[in-house]
Amino acid sequence: MCNEAARRIDLGLLREDFAHLRIPLRFPEGAPNMAPLPSVRITDATVIVRAVEEGSNEAELVTRRWSWPGAHGKPVYNYRSDGRNIARGRCLIPVDGFYEFTAPPPGQKRKTKWIFTHARHSWFCIAGVWKHDDQVGEAFSMLTAEPGPDIAPYHDRQVVVLDRTDWSRWLDGSAPSAELCRPAPAGTLLPARVDGTPALSVS
Repeated sequence: MCNEAARRIDLGLLREDFAHLRIPLRFPEGAPNMAPLPSVRITDATVIVRAVEEGSNEAELVTRRWSWPGAHGKPVYNYRSDGRNIARGRCLIPVDGFYEFTAPPPGQKRKTKWIFTHARHSWFCIAGVWKHDDQVGEAFSMLTAEPGPDIAPYHDRQVVVLDRTDWSRWLDGSAPSAELCRPAPAGTLLPARVDGTPALSVS
């Protein structure tokens, strides 16, 4: 499951892209610190975008913790979308990449680390859900689905990567979650081994 992401997005570009999509973006807590974060991990804080209020076409950018405590204290950082109607607490998680790991090559102990970036955009959004937790306050989790063809050779699940044309419908709740929480089409994501060696071949 995805437990690490990268967020190296300039705030100006983020604002410009949301404006181009006609999604008014507010900053209720002030402009966030958008210093580059090549590694965002579970319990770290990063920016999310959510509706100002349920059903609103206006959105706000706030900084929140990734994961809330679940059963036995284990962090809930990925949340399965399958078979669920996620109508409340929707959010977008802006990233420019996320990481997955595969089994170590023969004779090695360390897993192989891969970064997935978007084939058409310098940054993208993962569908998420946020909630208030009595222990940590407001926090979010990344939604997952069955893997698309770009992810399947690497992992049996994938985070939900939303097309930009669906961002508004996700935030305002006008589209059922089952319609948007689906595998990414082939060619959406580009895998690269973090140490620079070639990606896996996809048959």
